[in-house]
Amino acid sequence: MTTATGIRETGHARFTFRLRVSSTALSALLDEADRCRWVWNQCVATSRAAHRSGEKCGPAGLDRMLTGWRAGHEWLGAGGSVPQQQAVRDFAASRAKALKDIKARLPLRRRAGMPRLKKKDRTDPSLNYTRRGFRLKDGRLHLAGGIALTVVWSRRLPSDPSSVRVYRDSLGHWYASFVVRAETLPLAGTGEAIGIDWGVRDLATTTSDAHDLPHPGHGKKAADRLARYQRMMARRMPGRGQAASKGYRTAKRQAAKAHKKAVRQRQDTARKWAKQVVRDFDRLAAENFRPKFLAKSTMARKHGRIVHLVGPAHTTMDCGRCGARTKHALPLSERTYTCTACGAVSPRDKNSARVMLVRAGLDPAGADRGRLGGPPVRPAA
Repeated sequence: MTTATGIRETGHARFTFRLRVSSTALSALLDEADRCRWVWNQCVATSRAAHRSGEKCGPAGLDRMLTGWRAGHEWLGAGGSVPQQQAVRDFAASRAKALKDIKARLPLRRRAGMPRLKKKDRTDPSLNYTRRGFRLKDGRLHLAGGIALTVVWSRRLPSDPSSVRVYRDSLGHWYASFVVRAETLPLAGTGEAIGIDWGVRDLATTTSDAHDLPHPGHGKKAADRLARYQRMMARRMPGRGQAASKGYRTAKRQAAKAHKKAVRQRQDTARKWAKQVVRDFDRLAAENFRPKFLAKSTMARKHGRIVHLVGPAHTTMDCGRCGARTKHALPLSERTYTCTACGAVSPRDKNSARVMLVRAGLDPAGADRGRLGGPPVRPAA
């Protein structure tokens, strides 16, 4: 049975801005990141010890331990308590998700791994602050501990932020990601529904030819340049215990820039496509392969659309016209689906996209004949 949730009038959205960081603020941010990383690693060690002894290790107990750690280490107590408490909560949430996946007996490839130790040279700094740990004054972001950061305001915040994440990316750029309450801005209804299948040859194949998303090939274009910089890094790799040379650091930065460019190009393409789909259709039935840039994002909720997440099992075996199922899985090389029951012939991904609509109950012409005994359909979060 297909269910869908109504769109809430208000929700939460993230607004990310570039930061200008002075040398003084940079030193303070790195010190805070070192303290939070130490707290995280202590949580990991405590959790592992509790597991070996058969004891419980919940967030309440870790919070009490944090109080003791701050009292016993002067350098730790000199830092802000808010980001350290958030580090404990982030650890607890990560551990709870891993335990939940284990209890649900998910396949290993789909499980969230248990939290691991963070190494200083392999972890980009990230600090989380709740409302009592930061404030905005005169256009600047002031963090607990007297850290003042200049924000590059590219747009206005719709409301006062409830939390902020300050982090550094692989290129050394600092950003502030604010969480704010955002009102729903419904678009005009179109009365149309669309089925979406995440494919191999194309990123997304839909029941509408005009809304298919082919592979843009951004990663392929950047692959040669990225490989060249990675070879330079391999030749200049410092020995164990040695400092990295200037040539190695330069090659590493160039590789990060090439990778970052491809990532941003993919994000831009995906967001533009998702915006077009949300604008043109009221109801979306998408294959539940964690489509973060569509179903998991705020885009559909922001504009008052409903997204149905359909289980992917047997979507390539069912017929989108009559609901019959083939007796064997189609190999990837076979791109045309031919139904042995009704004789319908269509491209394989187009048929799967129509199956999404049928399972979600959004196709009046085929919903009464579609195979509804497949995996459950749930509304997007």
